[in-house]
Amino acid sequence: MIIAVSGGFALADDAVDPAAVKEENGKYLDKEGNPTFKVAADGTVDWYTYSGYRRYHSECHVCHGPDGMGSTYAPGLAGSLKTMSYADFLGVVASGRKNVNTAQENVMPAFGDNPNVACYMDDLYVYLRARANDAVGRVRPAKHEGKPEAYKQAEESCMGKN
Repeated sequence: MIIAVSGGFALADDAVDPAAVKEENGKYLDKEGNPTFKVAADGTVDWYTYSGYRRYHSECHVCHGPDGMGSTYAPGLAGSLKTMSYADFLGVVASGRKNVNTAQENVMPAFGDNPNVACYMDDLYVYLRARANDAVGRVRPAKHEGKPEAYKQAEESCMGKN
């Protein structure tokens, strides 16, 4: 395995650099156009990271443990996001996954029809990506950017409010 260091983050040879290189309507993107986190020097996180923290602890932590660290019931997602692509993450969350072998049976239910998850997949991905890269700690972010107007509109549309 080759490890590269970029922007203070150690990357596995198949991981995409999580550094934000572009901002579109309050959403930060990496060099490949995937959603990513942005943490200011004073600890202020972008809205997606903050919202992802809230959504993760509302919908995912029961199985996957606090702060993406895993549990005896389901794997740690913070570790998975070190190498899992954005497309793979969306696919697993939307469609679920079943891993069965002689030692265990792991089933991730599909959440594509659950608006409390489906409408916030980018938020979840960004938060877990920040956790995977040690950009945020195991606590609720103390400071965050405001909710972007484009985010508000997308949220209302996804939740059927407009």
